[in-house]
Amino acid sequence: MNETTLIVLRGPSGSGKSTIAKKIRDHELTQGRKMAYVEQDYFRRTLLKERDVLGGYNAELIKTVTILLLQEGYNVVLEGIFDRDRYGKMFQDIIVSHPSKNFFFYFDISLGETIKRHDTKPNKHEFGEQEMRTWYKAKNFLDCVREEIISERSELEETVEYIRKASKLER
Repeated sequence: MNETTLIVLRGPSGSGKSTIAKKIRDHELTQGRKMAYVEQDYFRRTLLKERDVLGGYNAELIKTVTILLLQEGYNVVLEGIFDRDRYGKMFQDIIVSHPSKNFFFYFDISLGETIKRHDTKPNKHEFGEQEMRTWYKAKNFLDCVREEIISERSELEETVEYIRKASKLER
């Protein structure tokens, strides 16, 4: 399993994580490499219809799927808000199972910028500024790993290339 790479993209809603995760995955697939995209919102909101609460089942499911994919030879890009208090243990468990080639990136985006970006998304009608204000936590860094910081000034393609290089996907 040490040959596989885990890339974690964390940060506020509307920060660009999903777009970047898809671009990274798509690039890897065009290069003939196995890359899975594990999206927190899919497991929590679509599959389980679960609220984001401490002890929610989605964390266990995401952990299990991520570890399985890494064991089966897939590189994984794991993306979501992943609040430190609710998901810190999940990340600790993943790191125990997959101790190397783990790269964590935190999107340090202001509330105003996340609201502005959310307004450009196709699913902007599903939730709005009021909900985003209640979810937003500035600088919600994990305690268990060092996260590379992605600034709100970082452009899309620049961010994709930075993450690919930092996680040694570029060959």
